[in-house]
Amino acid sequence: MSHSTVPRSRAEADDDDKQGTPVASGGATGTGSGARTGKLGLRLRFRRDRALILMTLPAVLLLLVFNYLPILGNIVAFQDYDPYVSDNGIVSMLHSAWVGVENFQQIFADSAFWNAVQNTLVLFFLQLVLFFPIPIGLALLINSVVRPRVRAIAQAVLYLPHFFSWVLVISVFQQIFGGAGVLSQVLRQHGYDGLDIMTDPSTFKFLVTAEGIWKDAGWGIIVFLAALASVSPDLYEAAAMDGAGRWRRIWHVTLPALRPVIALLLVLRVGDALTVGFEQILLQRDAVGPGASEVLDTFVWWNGVRNQDFGYAAAAGLIKGVVSLGLVLAANKVAHLMGEQGVYKK
Repeated sequence: MSHSTVPRSRAEADDDDKQGTPVASGGATGTGSGARTGKLGLRLRFRRDRALILMTLPAVLLLLVFNYLPILGNIVAFQDYDPYVSDNGIVSMLHSAWVGVENFQQIFADSAFWNAVQNTLVLFFLQLVLFFPIPIGLALLINSVVRPRVRAIAQAVLYLPHFFSWVLVISVFQQIFGGAGVLSQVLRQHGYDGLDIMTDPSTFKFLVTAEGIWKDAGWGIIVFLAALASVSPDLYEAAAMDGAGRWRRIWHVTLPALRPVIALLLVLRVGDALTVGFEQILLQRDAVGPGASEVLDTFVWWNGVRNQDFGYAAAAGLIKGVVSLGLVLAANKVAHLMGEQGVYKK
C-alpha cells in the first residue's frame, strides 16, 4: 500500500487543521477576510493611523496658515484695494472698490511688466543651462573620490556658501569684481583699464547666475550624492567585468540611477521658473538699473510695497502663480511621457 493511501488518525487531521491545511479549501475565506480588511471604516482607519496623523498635523496646520489661507487675499487683484479703510485687512477688502479685470488690462498694456517677464525668462534659461548641470557634475566628481575623508572635506567646502546670506555673497563678489575689487586692481597694475562687472547691465544676468552657482551648488550636491549612495556596487563591478571603462560606467550605471532625481528636480525647477531670486536681485537693482534687473518678484514688490498699488501688484502676482502652476503640470506630464514619476504619479 502506498503512503498516500494510509488512513490518517483524527488527531493528525486536527494538527493539520491547526497548521493551516485548509488554505486550499479556504480560498473564499481568505478572500473574505481581505475584503473585510479593505473595507475599514473611517473610525477604524483613524484609530490605526492616529500616530501618523498627529505627527503630520503641525506641518499641515503650518501649510494651511501660511500657504493656503493667504490665497484668499488674491481677491485684492480684482479691487482698488485701500488698506487704510480699516485697521483690519479683511474689513479693508470688504470695503474696497471692485474693479473687475481692470488691473489685468493695465498690466498687459504695461511695458515694464513685459520687460520684467523677459528678464525673468532669460535668467531662468541661463540658470537652467549653466547652473542645473553643475551640481550633477560635482556630485559625480566627489563620488569618484576614493578616500572618505577627502570626500567629506570637499563636500563641506562646497556646501558652506549655502549658509551665507545674499548680503555677504554680494559683498564677496563686490570685493572681487567691483570697480575697486581685486580683479580691477590687478588689471590696473599691469597697465589695463579697470573692470566693474557689478555695475555693468550687459553682464548682470551672468553675474546673478554665477552668484547663484557659488552659493547653492553645494546644496544640490547633497541630493545627487544621496541618490548615488543607493546604487549597488555590484552594478559597477559587473560593468567593469564586461569591459566598461570609467565613462561607460558613468553613462550606463550612474546616470540612469540619477534619472528619477534629475526629472523631479527639473519639474520643480520649471515650476519655479518665474522665481529667480528676489533678495539677490533687489540688493543689486539700483547698481544696474531696473531695465536690466527688474524681474516679476521685484516688479510686484516695487508696485505693491513702494508704490502702494496693492491691487495692481496682486494681479501681477496672481498671473505669475497661475503660469507657474501650468508649468509644473506641463513639466510633470513630460516626465510621465519619459517614464519618470515626476512630482506625482499618473
